Amino acid sequence: MIPLFTVEQNRNADKYAIEQLRISGVVLMENASRSIVEAVFEKFKDINIFDEIGIVSGKGNNGGDGFAVARQLVNRGFKVNVISIPKRNEIKGDALVNYNILTRLAIKNKNLKLKHFNSLRDLALLKNCSFIFDAVLGTGTKGKLKEPYMQIINKLNSFPAYKISIDLPSGLDIHNATGDVVFDADLTVTLGELKTGLFYGKGYVNSGEIGKGSIGIGSEYFDDLVVENYLVEPEDAYIGLPFKNKDIHKYSAGKVLVVAGSGSLPGASFLTTESVLKSGAGAVFLAFPQSIKELAQGRLKSAVTLPYKDDDECLSKKGLKDIHVKMNWADVVAIGPGLGRDPQTIEALHAIFEHHKTTKFVIDADAIFALNGKYKDFRLKDNVVTPHHKEFADLLGVELSVLENDLLNFGKRFVKETGSYLVLKGAPTIVFNPRGELFVNSAGNPGMAKFGAGDVLTGIIAGFLAQTHSKNIEKSLVSAVYLHSLSADLLIETNSELCINSEDILENLPEAIKFLEDSIVPNT
Repeated sequence: MIPLFTVEQNRNADKYAIEQLRISGVVLMENASRSIVEAVFEKFKDINIFDEIGIVSGKGNNGGDGFAVARQLVNRGFKVNVISIPKRNEIKGDALVNYNILTRLAIKNKNLKLKHFNSLRDLALLKNCSFIFDAVLGTGTKGKLKEPYMQIINKLNSFPAYKISIDLPSGLDIHNATGDVVFDADLTVTLGELKTGLFYGKGYVNSGEIGKGSIGIGSEYFDDLVVENYLVEPEDAYIGLPFKNKDIHKYSAGKVLVVAGSGSLPGASFLTTESVLKSGAGAVFLAFPQSIKELAQGRLKSAVTLPYKDDDECLSKKGLKDIHVKMNWADVVAIGPGLGRDPQTIEALHAIFEHHKTTKFVIDADAIFALNGKYKDFRLKDNVVTPHHKEFADLLGVELSVLENDLLNFGKRFVKETGSYLVLKGAPTIVFNPRGELFVNSAGNPGMAKFGAGDVLTGIIAGFLAQTHSKNIEKSLVSAVYLHSLSADLLIETNSELCINSEDILENLPEAIKFLEDSIVPNT
C-alpha cells in the first residue's frame, strides 16, 4: 500500500521544515524546483534545449515554484517564456524573492522572456512551446474559479504542448477532488508526499502521470503520521488472492448462492454467476425464477440452478421458502444484479435482509435500490455494499452533486455507521473498511464503462470471500477490485478499449490472475 496524505498533513510538513528544522522558505522552494525539473527530465527523456518551454505562474508559493523552475531551466540552456498572472506588487514572500531574481536574470539572458498577464492575447507567447508548466494555483483553491483563471486554464488546455502541473493541476480543489475548469496535465509533480485528492475525482482525470518532488526534508516526518487513505499496489492484490490447501474439496473451496436475474434482466445473473466460478469458488447456485429456469439451465454448465416459485418472472415472497435453506448453506450470498425493481421484489428483499441477519451478503444493484432510505433498518455489519456513485447517493438520500463534493467523507461515515464494507464503483473504484480507511484502486481503463461490468465485479468479490470464508474481507475486496480492472487493462494491450465488454473482462480473469501471480511471486 502506498500511503496518501491530506493537504493539511503536507502543509504541516512545510511548517515543520521552517519552524523546527529552521530551513527558510526560499531554500524549500529551491529544493522543490530542482526536484521538479529532475522529475520532468525523467518522464520526458527526449527533452532537449531546442524545446521551447512556457511557464505560467500565479501569485502564491505555487507561482514562486514556477519562477524558480524557470530559472533552473534557463540555467540549463532552455529558452523559457514566463507569464506572471499577478503584477509585481501582488507577489509576496518567497515567491517575490524568486520573481526578483528572474527579472534581473531576464535583463541580459536572451533565452528568458518574462511577461505580465493583461489579456488572453498574452498567452500567444506560449504558442510555440513544446512544454507548458502550470504554476498558477495551488492547494488554496476552493469552489468555483474566478476570472481570469477560468479563461486562462481553458486557453492553456487548448495548446498542443505537453503539460506539467506543479504540485497539483490548477483549478483542482484538492480537498475534495472537484473543479469546474481544471488544467489538463500530462504530468503532475506533487511536492512532499502523495495527496489523496490527486487519485480520485477530477484529480484522477486531470493529473496525468503523478510524480513526486521534494522540498528537501526526506520522508521521516511523514512516517509518524496517522494515515487512513492508501493507493493499491499489485502486491496488495496478490496478498488477497484465495490460495488453496492441497486437501481442499468443492464445498470447502467456497459455497456461493447468487440471487439475481429476472425475466427482463436475466443476463446480469449469468455474468455474476460465471464470475463467481471464474474466481475459483467450488460450489455455486443461482436462485432464479422457476417460470424461466430454462434460460439459466441452458446457459450455465458449472453452476446449479435453484428455481424458486414466481408469478411474474421475478423474485417475490412467494419464492423465499425455496431459497432460505440454501442461504443458510452458503458462505456468501451475492444478491441484486438484474432482480428488477418490482414492488414485490423489493418486499422480498426486505424480508431476506430481516430474516438472514448473520448471512454474509455482497449487495449490489437492485438490492441496493431496495435499501434506499431504509438501510439503517437492516443489519449491514460485515456485509459488502457495491454501489456506483448515483446508487450511493440514492441510498443515502442526497443529490449526486452533494455526494461528489464530499465523496470520501460520505463513504467513511457510511461504513463507520453501518459496520459494513463499501466498494464504491467508479473511475477509480474505492474500497472502504468499517474503520474508515480507504483503498484507491490503481488499475482500470475507460473501456470498463459498460453494462455488466459491475455484475462481473460482484461475482469476483463473492467468489473470493467464499474461498477465504471472509477471514479478511478487506484484502479480498482489494484483490477482487484490482483483478477486475487488471483483466480489462490486459485486454487493451491487444484490443481497443472501445470494443471490450463485460464478458471479455470475465473471460480474461484467469489470465489476469496468472499475470499477477507470475509478476509478484519472483519478487517475494
